[in-house]
Amino acid sequence: MTQAALRGVFPVAPTIFDDQGRLDLDGQRRAIDFMIDAGSQGISILANFSEQFSLSDDERTTVQNVVLEHVAGRVPVIVTTTHFSSDVCAARSRAAQDAGAAMVMIMPPYHGATIRVAERGIHEFYRRVSDAIEIPIMIQDAPVSGTPLSAPFLARLAKEVQNVSYFKIECPQAAAKLRELIELGGDAIVGPWDGEEAITLLADLDAGATGSMTGGGYPDGIRKIVDAYAAGHVEQAAALYQQWLPLINFENRQAGLGACKVLMKEGGVIASDAVRHPLAPMHPATREGLLKVARRLEPLVLSWGR
Repeated sequence: MTQAALRGVFPVAPTIFDDQGRLDLDGQRRAIDFMIDAGSQGISILANFSEQFSLSDDERTTVQNVVLEHVAGRVPVIVTTTHFSSDVCAARSRAAQDAGAAMVMIMPPYHGATIRVAERGIHEFYRRVSDAIEIPIMIQDAPVSGTPLSAPFLARLAKEVQNVSYFKIECPQAAAKLRELIELGGDAIVGPWDGEEAITLLADLDAGATGSMTGGGYPDGIRKIVDAYAAGHVEQAAALYQQWLPLINFENRQAGLGACKVLMKEGGVIASDAVRHPLAPMHPATREGLLKVARRLEPLVLSWGR
């Protein structure tokens, strides 16, 4: 399947729960509508910041189908289908494709500190998934897996596995890795992307990143930076990045995956900012600190539902 390269800001949608920890599908739809209104050029669902690890298989399917049906083609949707098993990951990826996903995002197979898969097994893993689908695969290179993925190995995957063509680089020294990946992979690297809440966004754009997958609370702010950079206004992008960096930093270093939900609840987008147990609710002082930083910037999220 041939499609235009996906570029721009594709924030991660939170999975919305009620105060009892049950899926809130009406809230989910409102969160998606807000993210599109805020300028998201696409949306990522069921990622780590979506608390995908806390969902049952049936809940994953429900969220996937509800979101894709509600988006109805307004923007492309990337679905995380990560699983240790090659066959389960392939089946998840096929189901996401059949439901309307534009791309799947997959971490390498990992389980704990001692069960590791060698490069040969990782190569075969992605090949099996690729053989099951026709849409692109984004490899998520994130520290949480603890699995080393060198730039030469990623470039080889891009050249040798048909649908592997996008890479979300979230490791330390991400910009250097992006540069090496682009140099080694050439045209096989369709989408070198930034991640980790945009904490390294400007350096990654300088390195050649064409997309950014961030938190879902303020796509309008991230769009301002990325749009200015794409238009060649590098100094304007740098000034905007400095303006939004306190909020980016607070989400990345203090508030974590709950930041998006707190902002959405404060702005009337959703009714509950609950995270699923055993994750703990955000400390009130952290919550107030997050909102204090956000209010200075007046992101759309704080007024969208009012």
